[in-house]
Amino acid sequence: MSSKPPRRHQTPSFRSASQQVSASTSLRQLLDSLSREQRRNQDLLVSLGFALRSFTNLHRFLELVPVVASRLVGVQGALLVPFQVDGRLWREQLQAVPFDQSQELVRQLASFEAGFATGFGTDEAQVLAMDQLVQRHLARAGMFATSLVARGQQRGRLYVFDPQAALIWSDVHRRHVQLVADLTGVAIENDLMLQEARLHERVDRQLSIGAEIQAQLLPDRCPVIEGVELAARCRPAFQVGGDYYDFIPTRPELIGRRKERGRWGLVMGDVMGKGVPAGLLMTMLRGMLRAEVLSGLPPNRILHDLNQLAQEDLAQSHRFVTLFYSDYDPRTRRLRYANAAHNPPLIWRAEQRSVSRLDVPGLLIGLQPEADYSCGEILLKPGDVIIYYTDGVTEASGITGDRFDEARLIRTMEGSCRSGLGAQGILDQLFARLDRFVGVDHQLEDDASMVVLKVPEEVTLPSVSLA
Repeated sequence: MSSKPPRRHQTPSFRSASQQVSASTSLRQLLDSLSREQRRNQDLLVSLGFALRSFTNLHRFLELVPVVASRLVGVQGALLVPFQVDGRLWREQLQAVPFDQSQELVRQLASFEAGFATGFGTDEAQVLAMDQLVQRHLARAGMFATSLVARGQQRGRLYVFDPQAALIWSDVHRRHVQLVADLTGVAIENDLMLQEARLHERVDRQLSIGAEIQAQLLPDRCPVIEGVELAARCRPAFQVGGDYYDFIPTRPELIGRRKERGRWGLVMGDVMGKGVPAGLLMTMLRGMLRAEVLSGLPPNRILHDLNQLAQEDLAQSHRFVTLFYSDYDPRTRRLRYANAAHNPPLIWRAEQRSVSRLDVPGLLIGLQPEADYSCGEILLKPGDVIIYYTDGVTEASGITGDRFDEARLIRTMEGSCRSGLGAQGILDQLFARLDRFVGVDHQLEDDASMVVLKVPEEVTLPSVSLA
């Protein structure tokens, strides 16, 4: 028997080392694969985030969403169902991959009757019914669904599915899909806000244009007419209205004193409506009216002819015009007038120390082709005051919700006239009272325009006895 120890077999040690190398390589490969997958997912999310920051076309962005969602999870299919701002299913923006295999599902969703109803996206039962429709179509597919939410509003649903097999989900997969859904919700919300901002910009531009039109319509200053004082002002509201007042010489070729002594047309009108259309219509009517005034016809004939001339244009715009037209002859102090359903002017009679209305029957301009208008006439005396105004004055809403109304206007007018103020002073007091009623921090709902005409009191010289 040999005294040497037995020789150990070396093969198991070699095998063990080889297995260790193989396991290490596999682990390294697995880690490399996970690292590549992680980098790929990061690149996908970064690309989606970049698209969100820089997109100018929501449709292009939404086309990208199903592609990114399916690749993040490593499946073949994804479906995006966005909702419109009113909650209806947004059929034009349905997106799905793979496109060829998803056409029938998209068609069924586009014809999903419940999706036509306003508020569909906020009805949990109806959204569940849509989920079930998608699930029935993808009967053998594993599917995961989540909501697109932005500012607490549900903006749609995102479905991720594998047509070939059940899904193997991890928390990472769920977080990735939810992140895509959240970014999509933000994109839809951003687009809605962008559209709203553009709408406000268009409205602001319209208001600016309308304000320019209205400013060009109104006289820069009151003319000098012999024997009367004039003052006029338009207090614009937040929205541009259709208020219009004008002073029109019946013989514009006259100059100097002859023009001051000639007959003048005084007009106050209002187009039913606001914004640029109202301003454009009043511009058209202003030109027509000025041409009619040159005819020298009495006020009722001028309104009759104006109504016929403007009939077609007003009918197409579905708008009407109220208009009070008067002409004043300084030589006789006679004021003739006709009214097309406008607020009748108020007249203060200095002798009676009372206020009454100047009114005669007449229909709106543009209401019907053959409208008849009556003509009234009054002789003005020293101290008499006339106030022409639009309904923006009497309809102005106060702090308590009450209207300024005609009665309050009459009381203010009486106080101003009794105090012996001139035309400008009366106008200032009327607007000061209106401003107090509406409130310093409140905006008028409609333009408020007033014109004050006053015949100054005659100066009586003291008698001097001749000895």
